[in-house]
Amino acid sequence: MNVEKNRKEICEQWETDGFFDSKTRAELSALTDEKEIEDRFYKDLEFGTGGMRGIMGAGTNRVNRYTIGRASAGLGDYLLGQYGPQACREQGVVIAYDTRNNSRELASASAAVLSGKGVRVLLLDDARPTPQLSFSTRHYNALAGIVITASHNPKEYNGYKVYDEKGVQLVPAQAAAVTEYINQIGDYRSVSFAGDDTLIHAVDDTDAFVYAVLQQSRYKDAAAKAALKIVYTPLHGAGRIPVLKALAEDGFANVFPVAEQMTPDGNFPTVVSPNPEDRRALELGIAYARTVDADIVLGTDPDSDRVGVAVRTREGYQLLTGNQTGALLMDFILSHTDLSKYEKPAVVKTIVTSELGAEIARGKGLAVFSTLTGFKYIGEKISQFEQAKATGDETRDYDFVFGYEESYGYLAGTHARDKDAVVSGMLICEMAARLKKEGKTPADRMAELYEKYGYYRDAQDSFTLAGKDGLERIAGMMRRLRGGQIHLPDVQETIDYSTPVPAEPGFGELPAADVLKYILTDGSWIAVRPSGTEPKLKIYYSIRGTDEEAAEEKLTQYRQTLKTQLGL
Repeated sequence: MNVEKNRKEICEQWETDGFFDSKTRAELSALTDEKEIEDRFYKDLEFGTGGMRGIMGAGTNRVNRYTIGRASAGLGDYLLGQYGPQACREQGVVIAYDTRNNSRELASASAAVLSGKGVRVLLLDDARPTPQLSFSTRHYNALAGIVITASHNPKEYNGYKVYDEKGVQLVPAQAAAVTEYINQIGDYRSVSFAGDDTLIHAVDDTDAFVYAVLQQSRYKDAAAKAALKIVYTPLHGAGRIPVLKALAEDGFANVFPVAEQMTPDGNFPTVVSPNPEDRRALELGIAYARTVDADIVLGTDPDSDRVGVAVRTREGYQLLTGNQTGALLMDFILSHTDLSKYEKPAVVKTIVTSELGAEIARGKGLAVFSTLTGFKYIGEKISQFEQAKATGDETRDYDFVFGYEESYGYLAGTHARDKDAVVSGMLICEMAARLKKEGKTPADRMAELYEKYGYYRDAQDSFTLAGKDGLERIAGMMRRLRGGQIHLPDVQETIDYSTPVPAEPGFGELPAADVLKYILTDGSWIAVRPSGTEPKLKIYYSIRGTDEEAAEEKLTQYRQTLKTQLGL
């Protein structure tokens, strides 16, 4: 049977078979655009290290109860095979969800499928942050965790992320094993949504999570914290309760929530995109900050794993980049931590994160590890350190202090094994309080760090190329880059992560990844990679210069060269 005919038959099956609900059948019956039908059915929504993420709607290449149910059925079979029926019935799985449209319903569908297979389900009782799910998995001694979220993506998206028993998002080998079980499910109609209600339990460990966050507090000056004025927005997401609770219990008395954005709403009506990396996401918060003369503005994304920051300066409010916030947190945490209590303190960053934070850490004698893009690899490194301690493996026995990535994700402590906007938001405010007491702002401290370590101009370009044609175009660009058809000046070394690249001594090699990194003669670098969760090509720039003007000029030149040659 040719692919075109098979695609149409599957679409017709979804449209007419009574297994699929009336809403699904009606949605498909209304479709007339052949391109739209093709995009919905040309493949199954793929499960990988990022779990599954996509546009919500009917079809095999969309997020809906049937694609999520099939993934849950495969995960259930995997857990039963790995741990056996008794452990699955006793320890089971924790499920969380954020405030996106359909998140609660998709979580319930997952709970029904898993419980129907004899797997105990602990379902968090309301929208909760992704880092809380990571914490909860270990808190309840579960075998795995699931969170229904598309993180910072636009409102049309949702997704499904899976965590192992250590609270770490699945890495490639684990994801591949689960994928095998999912593929064995085959027909979507074989998935049963008849759950076992006796195995589904509503739970809420928010107080325990916030208590764990508070253990990472580094600054105890109550008067300084009370004096700091903070504007906070959850951008209609799940950070509302834990972030405000953590800030209040840490002693921040002047917190001003952005009222228009406090209500959970999967349509995200007050923003173009609920992504704190997007400057527009904090516009309402900054406007409110002007009225209350706030020192700092915090914005967390829908699942509260990323945090964006704007700080008051003499000229107004300045938005910090993810790399700048990471460097400032590195500086603050290491300056307010008794490093002598660690035998081998270490920090972890990703390969597309600026070297400034790493330089700060090395200057204080810490080991620095670099992982592939994705916080799951930072979480995996924490687990590797802990396993080495347990087994006496001195080559890998390190103490995790801090980890971060350029895309606004940070983690201090090991209560979670994923980026955590709750703990990082608290620490950002502690840093700002300390600086305010000294008569400085975070922007002032950033200038001091540039003076000491050199100027870094970090930037990222993302190009959305949707649909089947877009994915093919992205793949073609990566082939051209690897084939030497794109020419960049002053390249000293090219690292192609699609083949094994050595990690730090004792840690073998990094997993293969579709990433190219160009190291320039002056220590600057450029990296190109397709997104693992969105139809995007991402280009990262970390340009070093004698000052801001020189670095900006160089960045503009490299940006134009790449865009022109790639046809973007």
